[in-house]
Amino acid sequence: MSESPQFPPLFSGEVVAKHTDPFDKAVSRAIAGVDSGTIFYSEAVDILRAALVLAPETPLEDAIQAVYVAQIGLAKSLGALAPPEVPVHFEWPDRIKVNGAVCGGVRFAADVSDPKARPKWLVIGIHVAFKALNDEPGKNPNETCLQEEGCVEITPMALLESWSKHTLLWLTHFMDSGFERVHKEWRPRCDTLGETISYPKPGVFFGLDEKGRMLLRQDVMTETLSLIEFAEHT
Repeated sequence: MSESPQFPPLFSGEVVAKHTDPFDKAVSRAIAGVDSGTIFYSEAVDILRAALVLAPETPLEDAIQAVYVAQIGLAKSLGALAPPEVPVHFEWPDRIKVNGAVCGGVRFAADVSDPKARPKWLVIGIHVAFKALNDEPGKNPNETCLQEEGCVEITPMALLESWSKHTLLWLTHFMDSGFERVHKEWRPRCDTLGETISYPKPGVFFGLDEKGRMLLRQDVMTETLSLIEFAEHT
């Protein structure tokens, strides 16, 4: 493939300077009024970092569900590029796991925090480790990188290109059909559903409601947690 990733229609790419975080750049440009569909990305070879700017037309409680779309896009692109025996799962709210260990995640921010308010912009960032950050692979069994999982043929730019295409496809599904189809696709990939969890809070995680909020049972009480609570403040 070409050195620069090719983005699908409606998306465009902008590379950031070497030591600039694409997520921070996307937020600052979103505040200034950059076009929706702009993806800011780093050209680092050891990790993929990218961030997509969206201009939602719905209240935040609905728009935030696009975070699940970005996760699905990442799982689909890894599924297309990685060896078929490499499983990809999610851990709510923000972790991406490969072969049962954390390999990356998502970040997100909006200009509002009120669930009923319509945001001017929503930024969703992804990061995926390609190489180990320390000199001792396997030192932390709960963390991994694509190289350690046999995905040596994948490059960050190839994954970025694939992610942009799968994410746009699922954003279209989301805008056409609402959250239900996204939920059906996301749910089987979440390996903590039905389990007793400690992250992000202790309890039994038994599903998502129609707004994509976590349903967490603690003794006889059921609590709902929204992705909005995990958005980064600007």
